[in-house]
Amino acid sequence: MPESTEPFAHTASPVHSLDPRFRLLAAVVLTVPAALLTSPVAAGGALLVGALLAVAARLPFGRLAKRLLAVNFFTLFMWIFLPFSTPGTPLTSVAGLEVTMEGLRLAGLITLKTNAVVLSLTALMGSIPVRDLGPAMQSLRVPDKLCHMLVFTHRYAVLIREELDRMNRAARARGFRPRTDMHTYRSYAWLAGMLLVRSWDRAERVRDAMICRGFSGRFHSLAIFRTSGRDVAFLTLILLVAAGLIWLEFIRRTA
Repeated sequence: MPESTEPFAHTASPVHSLDPRFRLLAAVVLTVPAALLTSPVAAGGALLVGALLAVAARLPFGRLAKRLLAVNFFTLFMWIFLPFSTPGTPLTSVAGLEVTMEGLRLAGLITLKTNAVVLSLTALMGSIPVRDLGPAMQSLRVPDKLCHMLVFTHRYAVLIREELDRMNRAARARGFRPRTDMHTYRSYAWLAGMLLVRSWDRAERVRDAMICRGFSGRFHSLAIFRTSGRDVAFLTLILLVAAGLIWLEFIRRTA
């Protein structure tokens, strides 16, 4: 896989030197509780942990910032709608619509948890090369079909995007300029349809090629995973951190 399709997997860091299997386990152990938190304090703690993992993984700041910017673009809609649509204690009004404390709290909670999960997953899973991701999941007894979907989605989403870019360039070369009219809508509909057809054709060719090469439903890799004391210590630390977040959630809920 070219480095451009794996922007976080080609860095030398303490996190990258860990066994991919333990990184996958740590990602699950950390992000599942973080996604279920309801306390802003606990969610803030999860965000801090995610930021520390990103620093430990030495993730490229520019690429990480772009990813976070894309994620927070969607959380922005939460800040636009939730303060006005969530019942609760009114704080102020904008254009005749009441802004509630509960709505602001919910939007902030979602923002904290979203960034915490993205940072943690990027540091722990995004740092695993695709060639090792499938075998690592298989060694953890993840269902084969799920392994295939994750790995092939990662691999071929980039190729489908490149195919879309080529089709857009071909349309512009033929004088196409997008406007707000039926011609533009029909052109984009044809483009989407052709993209689906070409993606289907590529999927069939890839399947046939894999069958010709003896693919039997499992990934094979030259990578050898070895467990060390550092891997066990790291997973133990993540377990303690996750337990601490759950404890903090319980304390804040009963306070």
